[in-house]
Amino acid sequence: MDRRAFLKDTVGSALLAALPAETFAQQTRTPASPQWDAGRVRHLLPMVSETRLLLKASFTRPLSSPPTLRVGRLSVLGRMTDTMGECWQFQTAGLAPGASHLLWLGTTEGESLCESWTVSTLPPADAQPDHVRVLFFSCAGGLEGRGLTGGYLPTHVRNRLLRRALSLQPHFAVANGDHVYWDLHTKGSTDESRLTRFDQSALVFGGTNETVLKEAVAPQLIPVYGTDFRSTPVFFLQDDHDYFDGADGTEERVTLPSSWFRLQLARATQRLYYPEFLPDATRPANLPWTSADAERDVSESFGTLRYGKLLEMLLYDVRRTLTLSGPSAVFVDPQVERWLTARTAATAATHLVHVPSNSLGWTAGAWGEWYPDVVEAGKVSTAKPKPFWQAGWLKQHDRLLEALSGMKGRTPLVVAGDLHASALGRIERSGTLDLRANPIVTVLSGTIGTDPGGWPSVSCGAAPAPPAHLDVREELKPTEQHGFTIADFHRDRIRLRWFRWDVKTQSPEDIDTLEPFHTTELPRA
Repeated sequence: MDRRAFLKDTVGSALLAALPAETFAQQTRTPASPQWDAGRVRHLLPMVSETRLLLKASFTRPLSSPPTLRVGRLSVLGRMTDTMGECWQFQTAGLAPGASHLLWLGTTEGESLCESWTVSTLPPADAQPDHVRVLFFSCAGGLEGRGLTGGYLPTHVRNRLLRRALSLQPHFAVANGDHVYWDLHTKGSTDESRLTRFDQSALVFGGTNETVLKEAVAPQLIPVYGTDFRSTPVFFLQDDHDYFDGADGTEERVTLPSSWFRLQLARATQRLYYPEFLPDATRPANLPWTSADAERDVSESFGTLRYGKLLEMLLYDVRRTLTLSGPSAVFVDPQVERWLTARTAATAATHLVHVPSNSLGWTAGAWGEWYPDVVEAGKVSTAKPKPFWQAGWLKQHDRLLEALSGMKGRTPLVVAGDLHASALGRIERSGTLDLRANPIVTVLSGTIGTDPGGWPSVSCGAAPAPPAHLDVREELKPTEQHGFTIADFHRDRIRLRWFRWDVKTQSPEDIDTLEPFHTTELPRA
């Protein structure tokens, strides 16, 4: 696909920028992946279902013709996702479920672009696997050397944390939000310089906006992931900063729902660098932000990880469809809520997990949360009203919790990001809902790249705490340190392990031997 065809395909009629190709070339260094030759590839991020594979890739220099991906005996040409040939995606169908597939990536002339590798598809829906392991983390973004105080973790430290997590051999990873920090308006951003670098009257692709986007985003994604996750499918959820602003509601500006231009920046980032969600037979094809394009056929905001009959995981972005309609306001579109509650009630999976992009069970008093609490004298409180907070958000929250607690024979589990902490609690009451018969287990997964100035106790003025609307029995109070969570799903239990690294007292070398600082087992209800 050439540059003009791409523009016609993605944005309709567009004015091609009169910039040379080398202007767009990204100089982001890809970290070396031990004992694997990345060749001309800068990053690889796969997504799989039972029979499909979606792969996002970028290269050290633009490719003048589409590369080829071979998956076993199948072969597919890449589809260019930028306008210069640096970024490509590959999508295949008809793969054998529950199998390991050998992948080869090369030119149409047969030259290898990197060493071959393997990726496994999900087992068929009626399979009865005994075990699956999932890695959870959040907030891996941030430009090295930038930030509110000490700066985001150096990229090599983030690499080390993720490689330690991968050494535990998870089958899948969930990267839950804040892959990008490039706020255009909110506090902590270099407002004027960032805002004026974009031309909001122009398209994202095909001009200087594409150059600026790559300069802002590529260093936060490509060197962090590189090719380390080539055999570990990653499910990416977007959160507020991925829409190029924080979630703020003030007299001057309410940042959500996102402006059209910021929304296009978020969509472009995803299109270039990390995979969307593949279709699932139990997820309606008419959910918002689901493509009808037969070649893409993906959802940008709502996903499913189904591992046979052992696990069903529902992943949902609560920012994209947020509304500001008072008592009827929602975080997720009503059609999405119907899908979530229907699957929660109907699934035959042994374990069902909700994975929202905003935490359940704790608040730091920020505006874009489910809860009305604000920070007062260093603590969260409802003593004062939260400006521009919407009562309908909490109503939807209670409907989802009621559905989760109502499951029979399962432990309801929620794993979320956003709050830059690791935590474990059990929600026993939500408003007038008595949930003690089957409390909701809620988890904060830990954060990879957070600038120490981004800890809630610093940026919000209070450490995360249960809101007044809830009764939460905290087993692990929110811990503001870098880390991740490993979840093992067995037929009779779920085992959760939290790992943490203290930037103040530990060396990067200590990461290589991190052990869990907290472990819990949840027997099947």
